[in-house]
Amino acid sequence: MGQSATHLLIIEDEPITRSQLTAHFEKEGYVVFSLGDADGVEKIIQDNDIDICLMDINLPGKDGLTLTRELRSRSDVGIILVTGKDEQIDRIVGLESGADDYVTKPFDPRELLSRVKNLLWRVKAQEKQKEKGFKRSFEGWTLDLNKRELATPDGELQSLSAGEFHLLMALLENAGQVMTRDQLMNKIRNREWYPDDRYIDVLVGQVRRKFRQHSPGKTFISTIHGTGYLFAPEVS
Repeated sequence: MGQSATHLLIIEDEPITRSQLTAHFEKEGYVVFSLGDADGVEKIIQDNDIDICLMDINLPGKDGLTLTRELRSRSDVGIILVTGKDEQIDRIVGLESGADDYVTKPFDPRELLSRVKNLLWRVKAQEKQKEKGFKRSFEGWTLDLNKRELATPDGELQSLSAGEFHLLMALLENAGQVMTRDQLMNKIRNREWYPDDRYIDVLVGQVRRKFRQHSPGKTFISTIHGTGYLFAPEVS
């Protein structure tokens, strides 16, 4: 399989499901590691260059959402959350915890493989941008892709949630263009998670508050009534 093989970590407390998933992905050429709970997850990720974590939400002990938040604060590993079809999860909470995707049991193995492949592409694309020391600056502010941090003109660092980060990236990439809520939704992770477009309004409000604290006279994100949002600072 060589160095190009994808390293996948399955965190699933049901032994049969864990075994089936392991066999399925190993058959597809993945290097698979597996655990029944959250113990030792970070060490495995660090020691084995894990690319993607496939994680059950209802783990014994530390649950999947808590583990996701902890991992995301220190790592850009791809994370797919898994839960039973009869369980309810707040999609916004899922995104804000830092997960990249979400699937329900029972799932089609082919669909799950497709989700993993799509997420892997996004993870690798982000890594390539990081290798270039990717930063974007506008009117004294700087967005650091490596650290997912927003630096104020005074150099104060502000951490961003996953949703805030991807919203700001989408707006920066399309600076000077009006973006509809639907376009922004498609830019932020998995479109299927968020059928309610009000989520974009929530994120915009959160990002605006961060700007307003340090640049009260600036309106970087303008509301275009009936259409969406416009990000139009001087970008460098």
